[in-house]
Amino acid sequence: MPVSDPTPMLVSDFHYDLPVELIAQHPPAQRGSSRMMVLNRATGALRDDLFANLPQLLQPGDLLILNDSRVLPARLFATRGGARTQARSPQPSGLIEVLLTEQIEAQIETQPETQPEASAAHPAENLWRALVRPARKVRPGETLLFFDRSPEASSAQPLLTAEILAAGPFGERTLRFAPLPDFHAALSRIGHMPLPPYIHRRQSSQPDSEEDRARYQTVYSHPPGSAAAPTAGLHFTPEILAALRARGVEIATLTLHVGLGTFQPVRVSRLADIRLHAERYTLPAATAEALNRALAEGRRIVAAGTTTTRALEHIAAQASGAPSMTVPSSWVGSNEPGAPSMTVSSGAPCERSLLAGVESSWVGSNEPQQPPLHLEPHSGSTSIFLAPGHRFRIVGGLLTNFHLPESTLLMLVAAFAACTDNGERTTENAPAPGLHTILAAYDHAIRLRYRFYSYGDCMLLL
Repeated sequence: MPVSDPTPMLVSDFHYDLPVELIAQHPPAQRGSSRMMVLNRATGALRDDLFANLPQLLQPGDLLILNDSRVLPARLFATRGGARTQARSPQPSGLIEVLLTEQIEAQIETQPETQPEASAAHPAENLWRALVRPARKVRPGETLLFFDRSPEASSAQPLLTAEILAAGPFGERTLRFAPLPDFHAALSRIGHMPLPPYIHRRQSSQPDSEEDRARYQTVYSHPPGSAAAPTAGLHFTPEILAALRARGVEIATLTLHVGLGTFQPVRVSRLADIRLHAERYTLPAATAEALNRALAEGRRIVAAGTTTTRALEHIAAQASGAPSMTVPSSWVGSNEPGAPSMTVSSGAPCERSLLAGVESSWVGSNEPQQPPLHLEPHSGSTSIFLAPGHRFRIVGGLLTNFHLPESTLLMLVAAFAACTDNGERTTENAPAPGLHTILAAYDHAIRLRYRFYSYGDCMLLL
């Protein structure tokens, strides 16, 4: 394959400046009343609209896929207990923030230097991965005490206790909670909604508002397990869902529990070095059948959110028996942790690929026609990283919120913006396709004072 420029794509390529006042601190007064920017990927044209008009913008026969994961009240505040942590004080002191990110299997493997002496299998319900802050104070073998600090609390005893089993980088910890008849009831009682740090709340000293408890959750959420909301879904109301069905849009759900793979900050400078944590997902039988029908009939599949997109494209990669093109890791990030290169499956004709250092023609355009996908219901985990160069096998439309600069979610949206149906070549010295399109769209949103991030407005890419 001819190479015209070996320069790798950088995380800094995805930077933009956002006035702080455009970061939405609260949801709109009425769910579903957000603004929505509509982007035509083939032309780059933008149109300002309202989310309430989504039923008129989708077509009869479209298949809309939603992520129905329910957000856990996963932010907790603890004190350190035990003589080991406070040899000079009989009382624990100092708040430790704990964000539960994933419920994990009963048997864990850790590095020998961070593993406690006894590491037998433990009840899966009580074993969790978490982010802890300040992390330097919390080491394996220590105990955290979680109290009910509400005014009506009747006991001075901790409601939950947890032992630190293992330590990882950047504040990652493995916690084992003491057995409890109903762990999730206790979590609901003392936990807080895991609002991102750019939404300013005093959760360590104040209970969650009714607004945050209700609005940082989709109206169709069901199985609990997410450490952050699939925010594109926050806009939907029962009435809008009913209008979509009346329009002839088919709606189905899958589950991806949002964890570190979605919202962890990027700490490397090159896309080639990005590695995401795995997140658990489930593809139900009814959704697999709906996807198979839509794919066989050539109907458009629209993903509500980047989490839904990641799950669908991972499932497509698993189901595809087609040969893949391996792109050197000096050009773009890999799909799986530890992988030396990125595999880009050949896909639908709209999926052009221009990687830094790759000739600006359609990659794989001369490859033989790939067999249609056939998806089976299953559960699994994905650490797929979707960046410019990815060839989308399933997703043909994307509803998404506006994302942080230099985030993997912005990279995903830029990758999708590059996928057009017209088959035009870009100029040889152009940047990764989709990047300028998305940055121009974000500039438009800033100039028109759209609201950004989790509680903000949205965009529809078709």
